[in-house]
Amino acid sequence: MYNTLVQNKGGIMQTVNISDFRSNLLKYLNKAKAGEQISIKSNGKLLATISPPIQIKEQAKDELALLASTSTIGDVVSPLENEWELS
Repeated sequence: MYNTLVQNKGGIMQTVNISDFRSNLLKYLNKAKAGEQISIKSNGKLLATISPPIQIKEQAKDELALLASTSTIGDVVSPLENEWELS
């Protein structure tokens, strides 16, 4: 059984053996919930990666704030002064 920590661009990723993961499932799920990424291996082969949950509401707020910072909001109801030409 092995348990390693690897530094990557997203932070620290822990690698654990499947048997260790099974016997300590709640511990590893709590670590993922706290922001850690965990890779699970069996016989040296990667089986899965457990990632922290995506905070959908917070992510949507951030995306809307970015959109709002680059948008110009004007009158979208009144007719345009210029006539449109059909081609």
